Amino acid sequence: MSGQETLKQHFAQRVIHQAREVLEVWQRLQRGEWEPAGMAALQDATARLRRSAERFDQTEHSRLAGQIEDCLTDIEDNRGRLSSDTIVSLSQLMHRLGRTGLRHGDPLEQLFLPPLRKPVYLALSESERASRLSQQLEFFGVAAQVHASADQFAAAMRERHPAAILMDVDFGGPDLGVRLIEHIQQGLEQKLPVLFFSHDERDTPTRLAAVRAGGLEFFTGSVDASSLLEKIEDLTRSAHNDPYRVLIIDDSRAQATHTERVLNSAGIITRTLLEPFEAMATLSEFQPDLIILDMYMPDCVGTELAKVIRQHERYVSVPIIYLSAEDDIDKQIDAMSEGGDDFLTKPIKTRHLIATVRTRASRARNLKARIVRDSLTGLYNHTHTLQLLEDASFRARREGQPLSFAMLDIDHFKRVNDEYGHPMGDRVIKSLALFLKQRLRKTDQIGRYGGEEFAVVLPDTDARAAGDVLDEIRRRFAEIHYPAKPRDLSCTFSCGIAELAPGTDVKALTQQADEALYRAKHGGRNRVELF
Repeated sequence: MSGQETLKQHFAQRVIHQAREVLEVWQRLQRGEWEPAGMAALQDATARLRRSAERFDQTEHSRLAGQIEDCLTDIEDNRGRLSSDTIVSLSQLMHRLGRTGLRHGDPLEQLFLPPLRKPVYLALSESERASRLSQQLEFFGVAAQVHASADQFAAAMRERHPAAILMDVDFGGPDLGVRLIEHIQQGLEQKLPVLFFSHDERDTPTRLAAVRAGGLEFFTGSVDASSLLEKIEDLTRSAHNDPYRVLIIDDSRAQATHTERVLNSAGIITRTLLEPFEAMATLSEFQPDLIILDMYMPDCVGTELAKVIRQHERYVSVPIIYLSAEDDIDKQIDAMSEGGDDFLTKPIKTRHLIATVRTRASRARNLKARIVRDSLTGLYNHTHTLQLLEDASFRARREGQPLSFAMLDIDHFKRVNDEYGHPMGDRVIKSLALFLKQRLRKTDQIGRYGGEEFAVVLPDTDARAAGDVLDEIRRRFAEIHYPAKPRDLSCTFSCGIAELAPGTDVKALTQQADEALYRAKHGGRNRVELF
């Protein structure tokens, strides 16, 4: 690398640090109400990012910072109130900022930027194990820092907090790892995600001490990168969730506007319907996490509309909260038995409404994830992947944007199961799932199509661009080595891609991708073919 490139990389890392600060402030705001102090902190962090990006000629970051500042100005002009449009815009900009430098084809990719995500700290008694694990994590685009001693670990903690910590319970001596974590967690407003490791199985008092120190997981015997990252993703996912989406159905414009403003103030996206007969069309288009329903409307009562909504399989698990002045407890109980999940009485305190909506929406998302996701990989299951493809094709036609669909299949997978056993086969499947999640955009939808077959829905992407991205992922996936006996294992995959064409339906699109995959398989495997 030349001196000029090294300098460029150094400047880029400075800007990345500023971007990280913006994202951390945004995530804090998303967890609570958008109070003036938090807003001011976001404005300051964004201004620092823009100045840094302009100074070091980082055009992508400069552009994003300017757009975030425009959104914040809109909020100021709206007397400090958030609107759903602004929340959506900010969320999209933050996701774009979060993946800058991570995705093949991004404008800053040529600068070899480190991932924007915080590193994982590894504190293991066996340095060889820690180094191997660090190397494996790098394949997934995650930076890992190996610490050889308690002093080195403490020094790193003073400089910067990690995304998560993997700590050997005996790091530095018997049970000293647990005590080290206890000491570090003291005084922290937000506890750090900690995963403990022990070479041998431990007794209950040790595990209890680990839990009290903030341990969220306890690995024994061995730990590989995909298992570790899968667990870290689970523990940190809530901070990266999209804002909740709430549909308000109320014939009173004044009441609906009040509810909208209260929820917007907490960073929740809302859509208001004054006409209950438009509910089903809006549900399909808006896809809310939760519905707030007025009890008494001129054309129908809330319980009747709730029954209509519940008749559609897709909306069976969407929480419905009645919001009404009705204070007769018997009528409230009857209403909840007819498709409702909660009953709130007007007038209601702001904090009570926000807390109820957040709690219900969070549980609904977790429940939906269990229904629509594959248990082994956490990816969408076959049925839901096709539903997402249907939704994406509808949007692509409406907006005149390209859409690509890819099918991937792990090569010689039966041989992996036969020679190394099914646990190793599962490990390879989970590894590829994680690899795809790490390297594709948040807007790309990834599913496990069945067995060792995967599917990816790529909105706003033509077949050639999709091919470039998945070919790069294919090359990098082939570099991963899984420790095994009698020899280490490495795997490849084949991929077929089709682009949505005028007059093509979803069924034809999946058949075209399948045909391209067939050609990739019979053309020598470990390759990407376009239909």
